[in-house]
Amino acid sequence: MAYELYYWDGIQGRGEFVRLALEEAGADYIDITRQSGRGRGTGAMFEIMESQSEAHIPFAPPFLKDGDLIIPHVANILFYLGPKLGLAPEDEGLRHVVNGLQLTVTDFVAEVHDTHHPIDTSLYYEDQKPEAKARSAAFIRERIPKFLGYFERVLRQNPKGSGHMVGDTLTYVDLSLFQVIEGLSYAFPKAMASRKADYPGLLALHDAVAKRPNIARYLASPRRLAFNEEGIFRHYAELDSAG
Repeated sequence: MAYELYYWDGIQGRGEFVRLALEEAGADYIDITRQSGRGRGTGAMFEIMESQSEAHIPFAPPFLKDGDLIIPHVANILFYLGPKLGLAPEDEGLRHVVNGLQLTVTDFVAEVHDTHHPIDTSLYYEDQKPEAKARSAAFIRERIPKFLGYFERVLRQNPKGSGHMVGDTLTYVDLSLFQVIEGLSYAFPKAMASRKADYPGLLALHDAVAKRPNIARYLASPRRLAFNEEGIFRHYAELDSAG
């Protein structure tokens, strides 16, 4: 039975972290809101979220259905899928290390979102431009170095070598950091260009992931939506700077 992924149509967003794992593994999955027909589309996602009878309703997308089981939250989904897809360490302890890194990615992605919606998610970006500009300047100056510096150090100090974040084989957090670098490079091209020398390991990891056969095919396919100004990683020229 195919996995069912539920996320907003038209954007990469948080759902992309799950898609990358499914695509790398060549897993059979259905991107529900991007399909039409019975039991498909955005309506099918809301039907589950707003159910008055489902025992384990998710708060928000993304969530994954595997048979009757519903798993919400990116890190939680990847913690579930990792062993099934061969994208998690065999050692149980290291699986929790990978999960901890993925949770840190989750924290970082939340801060990325807040650069363009620093006051209220119900307001348009245009309604909070001055605050977004101040928030983005602080994000570029302080938070990008804080997070990427940490991930670079984890990569460098991996006892199995700097080819992967944990162990000596690909895990889902490697794929997630590929997406983080992709997204930051789209949203803040000047800031990222000025810091290339600071994160050689992460950039090498990004390039290695992009060349993996299944990922390369996915990136070249229509399944990989382009970044846009409706998602988490948004490019507004006025928010970008070399820092």
